[in-house]
Amino acid sequence: MPYESGMPSTSPGTMSATSLNESKVENRRTGEPLLEIRNLDLSYADNIVLRRFDLTVDEGQFVCLLGRSGCGKTTLLNLIAGLIRPHGGHMLIDGKAISGPGSDRSMVFQNYGLFPWRTVLGNVEFGLEVRGIDRATRREAALREIRRLGLAGFERHYPGQLSGGMQQRVALARAFTKNPRLLLMDEPFAAVDLQTREFLQDELLKIWEAIRTTVVFVTHSLEEALYLGDRVVVLGPRAAGIQANVRIDLPRPRQSNVTRSSARFGELRYQISEALRGELQ
Repeated sequence: MPYESGMPSTSPGTMSATSLNESKVENRRTGEPLLEIRNLDLSYADNIVLRRFDLTVDEGQFVCLLGRSGCGKTTLLNLIAGLIRPHGGHMLIDGKAISGPGSDRSMVFQNYGLFPWRTVLGNVEFGLEVRGIDRATRREAALREIRRLGLAGFERHYPGQLSGGMQQRVALARAFTKNPRLLLMDEPFAAVDLQTREFLQDELLKIWEAIRTTVVFVTHSLEEALYLGDRVVVLGPRAAGIQANVRIDLPRPRQSNVTRSSARFGELRYQISEALRGELQ
């Protein structure tokens, strides 16, 4: 099945704050998934990464992708981001085919993806700058996210002057300035210590609770997936596809100590760990 293309590109020119906010709403459809993937195929030589892969994500959902290394989690994220192209199948966002990167998606990488020659403010503004957003609007949006992520006072610092946790907060701030329809996150907290990781998880959930951006989040941590997600999707090895798709019915808003110590958290952890154990056999 040929891959469908044709997602319209962002029109050039200056955008106002109003049009920046409206761009998130204008294509919203009711009763349809925001992200729809059907029969997706991707292979490199004899290595089949994805085969007839299906996934849907509803508007406002927080979906975590879990699985062993090499199962295709990050590759799937790169496909959704439009950074690579599949060999077959359909990928739609808001009913429109994904043909490349777009302003409707933001991606946060494990290695932060910051420009070392730009300040914190310059890095956070960058996504809006390349979209042609006027300076005053992008500065206002950047400073708002800088404050929200606890980076006030560090606007003129460079990435090399920041800790790993602070660099990751800069990457998160940059992603949220775009007001994306879909936020893609590739193990964004894997490189920081446990205390910072849990702090960043809580900060992410606070922001997500406020704006309900749709999130697809790749992680190797079962506990992280359980704590953050509305759904945990377990991917099998060698293009085996989805091995489990578990709805996480833990109440929101979540509090780390309360949520992680609850009986239901333990039950879900056992259910998903069994799926992971079966995936390893």
